[in-house]
Amino acid sequence: MKKISSGSFYSIPLTLWMSVFFVIPMLIVLSYAFLTKGTYGGVQMIFTLKNFDVFFEPIFLKILFRTIYISIAVTFITVLLAVPTAYFIARSKFRQELLILVIIPFWTNFLIRIYAWISILGSNGFLNTFLIKLGIIETPLKLLYNTGSVILITVYTSLPFAILPLYAIIEKFDFSLVEAARDLGATNSQAFRKVFLPNIKSGIITAILFTFIPAMGSYAIPKLVGGTQATMLGNIIAQHLTVTRNWPLASAISAMLILVTSIALLIFMRAEKKSKEVSDE
Repeated sequence: MKKISSGSFYSIPLTLWMSVFFVIPMLIVLSYAFLTKGTYGGVQMIFTLKNFDVFFEPIFLKILFRTIYISIAVTFITVLLAVPTAYFIARSKFRQELLILVIIPFWTNFLIRIYAWISILGSNGFLNTFLIKLGIIETPLKLLYNTGSVILITVYTSLPFAILPLYAIIEKFDFSLVEAARDLGATNSQAFRKVFLPNIKSGIITAILFTFIPAMGSYAIPKLVGGTQATMLGNIIAQHLTVTRNWPLASAISAMLILVTSIALLIFMRAEKKSKEVSDE
């Protein structure tokens, strides 16, 4: 009888965890996408492809492209802000205190943080009131219920998830390599682009994934501050689950969301593999 290796034995709990809480729920969602809506909600065990007709509707395609656009914009801005922030924290004498400031938002309820932004950006909020008192504007600016507010607040909520993995990589980086590049004639920007960034690439990729994937499935932020101009796929899924109670249609849209995020993940993994092959050569 063949013995089970110690590595396989230790992987059993992880395999069970992934199967019960990831693989099985995903298979249920995907299977629901091919079933028929029940009369009072739920599903009927009748196979159909009708749920996928929504993918050819102009309104759905508009929301899909809007979701991708917002997610890409959020990811780009978040990583652009997270890299110098993580660099500053890693090089600071007060790194522990600064890390606590990054983590503090996790101590506050997610919805409370969104409503705090509403009180800041609202027509009668702090920012508009302040600008009116200074005489800069006469009427309140429309800072909420648009795509810009969704991007802004999503970037705010995503920053800690991007800063922390970047900090973990930058802290281990040997900064003498940058100094050596400067000694060899490289400018500051060249040393940053050709020495620093390639060595923290794994942290950047992790930050991108930690930002892009949650942004694609965002629900609360578009609902509370987006209005009709910034409806995303997460809002459509929630509407079909709770209002129309069309679970198969919600599952079909969820399958599309899983497909898009999986494609993005595969692209990044392929890019990482190619870069490793180039560096090995």
